[in-house]
Amino acid sequence: MLMKNLLIVTLISLFFITDISAQNNLAHTRISILTCGPGEDLYSLFGHTAIRIIDSTNHTDTVYNWGGFTFDQPNFYLKFLRGKLLYFSSADYFPDFMYEYVVEHRNVYEQVLNIDSAAKKRVIDAVNFNLAGDNRFYKYDFLLDNCTTRVKNIVFENNKSVTIDSSIVPQGTTARDLIRYYLERGNQLWTELGIDILLGSRVDRAVSNDEAMFLPEFFMKGLNYAQDSSQPFVKDFKIIYRGSTQQITTWKYMPLIVTSLCCLLLFFISNLKTRWAKATIKFFDAVLLYVTGLIGLLIMFMWFATDHTVCKNNLNIAWALPTNFIAAFCTVKKPTWLSTYFFIAAIITGLLLASWFWLSQQMNIALLPVILFLLNRYVIFTSLYKNKYIRA
Repeated sequence: MLMKNLLIVTLISLFFITDISAQNNLAHTRISILTCGPGEDLYSLFGHTAIRIIDSTNHTDTVYNWGGFTFDQPNFYLKFLRGKLLYFSSADYFPDFMYEYVVEHRNVYEQVLNIDSAAKKRVIDAVNFNLAGDNRFYKYDFLLDNCTTRVKNIVFENNKSVTIDSSIVPQGTTARDLIRYYLERGNQLWTELGIDILLGSRVDRAVSNDEAMFLPEFFMKGLNYAQDSSQPFVKDFKIIYRGSTQQITTWKYMPLIVTSLCCLLLFFISNLKTRWAKATIKFFDAVLLYVTGLIGLLIMFMWFATDHTVCKNNLNIAWALPTNFIAAFCTVKKPTWLSTYFFIAAIITGLLLASWFWLSQQMNIALLPVILFLLNRYVIFTSLYKNKYIRA
């Protein structure tokens, strides 16, 4: 019995000795967060986040990130479109990781975390868990599960005493506002218009500090504001590579100006009585119906046939009517119900315009001239096809 108790005590002692030894080794380990500035291409426009772990004892300097994917996946493009593409975590030597950002002249910031050995162990264990087997893979979600939120969750879930008392974004800021901030800074104004058409009302809710940190720059800002027991959570902040990315200045209302001029020109042509004017407006009427119908079908596909949560509950469907695609073909044979269809379309479009400033979804202002022109054409179509039936 004495020998048994002695064995238990010995095992417990060995456990504590091993644990203390591991924590002492971690005293020479530094954990930091790397935030990479935006690139010029759309895929890199929002930047990147990674975890850097320097182990001075074993002379290792490794960067862990969650932004990888491979084109070798079966049905790659279909999975990407439907939001079912698997991304994965990876580990790189620090110089290898930095190579891309140096070549592209993108800023890289480093925030060294002010954490003790026990917290370091928790973070390292979480990183290793995410690298093991199938844990490496995850289904990407732009708002809820991306390369930045993965790092954010590892950091905060293993340092639960950390708090952020200051707001990192102005009150009332939405995810759409944050996305537009990146797109406008990167001179991607037409891309912004396209993204605004595809994103639903989910991104128009006011975000909390935690929700705002789905983007690298705002996660970096949150870490700088973070406190742990009244101590700064970040003990050192520095730029480890300063890029020379050109600051692009642009007129943010260019898409609005272009759509306004185009719609005004078409409105002017539609009021001319010449043969070429009638032929021109007839052609553009068909194009308008085809294009808005196709956009509506795309919105429905992204809403109902994909896992993209940000594309659901999309009010753009009120002007991009999927049924317009069918109506465009029907204008050739002119069925009797066509006048009623355009009357209903005019009512829907009119209600959308009347409630523009009170919608739960923020519409892109460049769409306003297009929607006004659509309403004008719907009203004319209603009268035009009704008169044809009366004369018949």
